[in-house]
Amino acid sequence: MLDLLEKKMHEFPEFKVSFSITGTWLEQAEKWDPSLIAQIKRMVERGQVELLSETYYHSLAYFFDLDEFNAQVDQHSAKIKKLFNVKPKVFRNTELAYNNSLAKWAEKKGYQGILAEGWDKILGWRSPNHVYRPVDCSKIKLLLKNYRLSDDIAFRFSNRDWKEHPLTVKKYQRWINDDCLRGNLINLFMDFETFGEHQWADTGIFKFFDQFVTSWMKEYDNKFVTASEACQLESPVDEISMPNTITWADTERDLSAWLSNSMQNSALETLFSFKDLVFKTKDQKLISDWRLLTTSDHPYSMCTKYWRDGDVHAYFSAYASPYESFMYFMNILRDLEYRLSVSSL
Repeated sequence: MLDLLEKKMHEFPEFKVSFSITGTWLEQAEKWDPSLIAQIKRMVERGQVELLSETYYHSLAYFFDLDEFNAQVDQHSAKIKKLFNVKPKVFRNTELAYNNSLAKWAEKKGYQGILAEGWDKILGWRSPNHVYRPVDCSKIKLLLKNYRLSDDIAFRFSNRDWKEHPLTVKKYQRWINDDCLRGNLINLFMDFETFGEHQWADTGIFKFFDQFVTSWMKEYDNKFVTASEACQLESPVDEISMPNTITWADTERDLSAWLSNSMQNSALETLFSFKDLVFKTKDQKLISDWRLLTTSDHPYSMCTKYWRDGDVHAYFSAYASPYESFMYFMNILRDLEYRLSVSSL
């Protein structure tokens, strides 16, 4: 994506995107490939990339410990400020996990916008292609993912069993133009690994997206905007209420990908029960290790769902089974407990 932004800089300087990057990824880039940090910084300074706010450790801390959640968000903002000298204006929670109370939290924190899944069961007859206002909020804007058009690229692009395969630029642009009849703002949210991992290079994903950007920008009045610019495009057309947590994961679009079985619940409850003891040590290495364990990938790999959702979980897991993942995680927690006992001597 960074290479594409560089390539299009002279032909289409108004091509821009928003990135949501964890603090842990930034740490790894600083250590192993600082040129990535420099490249992102150039894109930010040129106005081609907007950096969003999120938790430093890509965690679900909001649902377990609000103080820890705030600390991780503030730590992330500090990292973004240090590396890129910008303050994020829009918040994206881990896995697009969102509910009414989170929107109120984000408004109090001063964010202009917040992202969420444009789930049909919530929208009803309404379109995700507008700016909305979260219920009980007055200033913050809600941007909803157009999951059909996003997932056409992120998940279905290389699926030969998909009736629309192969997906061409002409076909995809026609779909977007048709969807613009339901609103002029198409929010395409997808993982970084869409380009090169979900969809390998030999699927043609890089060429497809390159050509799509060119084709889209050549048409009169078409453009790309950042998340904060999208918030400014129009006033909210309606109020949206999501009292129950919505995510972008699995068929249910809820937290069940991370919190649907006893292993996941036990692992996270045990982890957060150690928090006070860990922080009392004031051992920064121990605290950092504890926070790394809050990353949402850990409980995700313990999911025991079947059928299509189960296949997706298995694909992204580093373990042979959810039970193996749970065993390793609990062993690490035992090690953490041992380190706590040693530090108290």
